[in-house]
Amino acid sequence: QVQLAESGGGLVQAGGSLRLSCAASGRTFSNHGMGWFRPAPGKERKFVAAISRSGEVTNYADSVKGRFTISRDNAKETVYLQMNSLKPEDTAVYYCAANRIRLSTSEYEYDYWGQGTQVTVSS
Repeated sequence: QVQLAESGGGLVQAGGSLRLSCAASGRTFSNHGMGWFRPAPGKERKFVAAISRSGEVTNYADSVKGRFTISRDNAKETVYLQMNSLKPEDTAVYYCAANRIRLSTSEYEYDYWGQGTQVTVSS
């Protein structure tokens, strides 16, 4: 089992920035690909960003590319999502997830999920 706990959400004005953190505990963090997801119309969990086990490979949804950056610190067992140039449409609950196999953009390939952290962007 891997337990995940997100933090860093909040209320920010459009154009602002937030940094989300996801602290992991349990099984070896560095053995897991990590991802961030948020709900979208008609979809409970839509892909936002993902990072490989080593942190060398990342992938982003087109809607956040160039604005969001995913990173990880395996020594601290934490994954981050730096969100810049935020837009009102980024408003959502953001979920952190862990994948036992590899970097993935599919929510169905993630095994463990956090409880989520609310991000609200005002216009």
